[in-house]
Amino acid sequence: MPRYYEGKVEDRRPCSGLREDLGDCLLRSSCVLKDGKTPKQCAKEGHCKDFVIAFYECKRSLLDNTKRFKGRKGY
Repeated sequence: MPRYYEGKVEDRRPCSGLREDLGDCLLRSSCVLKDGKTPKQCAKEGHCKDFVIAFYECKRSLLDNTKRFKGRKGY
């Protein structure tokens, strides 16, 4: 579930909210906490898959010219 913080300085980079949520999800996963693996390894194994897909789609939408009219995903 995406989280939004009141009083936090807004990051103006595209997909920054999804990036932060993905990082939090990976750092709190049992893969990192119990197994001691890196977040990158856990993402490759399929942990937090919904956030990984959403972040990928957001970054992909930056390259798609049709999104200039429809708007970016995740922003």
